[in-house]
Amino acid sequence: MTDTFRLRFPERELRKWAGQYDYPGEAKLMAGPVASARKQGYLDMPTFMRIGDWKSPRSRARRAANPAPFVEEVTRVALDRSTSPRLAIEALTLLSGVSWPTASVILHFSHSEPYPIVDFRTLWSLSCEVPRQYDYRFWEPYTRFTRSLAARLKLDMRTLDRGLWKCSELHQGAA
Repeated sequence: MTDTFRLRFPERELRKWAGQYDYPGEAKLMAGPVASARKQGYLDMPTFMRIGDWKSPRSRARRAANPAPFVEEVTRVALDRSTSPRLAIEALTLLSGVSWPTASVILHFSHSEPYPIVDFRTLWSLSCEVPRQYDYRFWEPYTRFTRSLAARLKLDMRTLDRGLWKCSELHQGAA
């Protein structure tokens, strides 16, 4: 299935696109709540809400309906290094207002392992259609491909994601 993913641009351009990326509030999010979540091994309710708002403000009310102890319990399982990748991503989707894209953001920012963000923009940059419904059969090869690409280019996953996202933002309508 890794044949499904193919960059729309030369690999050497990823750093250029990543360098042009700017998303409001990201630096503040990374410096505070994300750093704390990595240390404690779970998301508290305020951090869960901030990460969710960064990805999808529209589902805020549904995310807010989750009981705080349940958010902590689910995210503790998902962020544990011994948890399988499948359990990590799928556990997060048990939370109200958390779809695969939002779950991928939680893993991307908070897990000690490198996880990609799944988003229509990153998929466009990888010449991949957005699936009708996300599932692990899609997620696993996507994660494997992005990890391999990041390793080959000696990029961290955040830089890779920024480059894929920015290229799409600038070119998706033009292609």
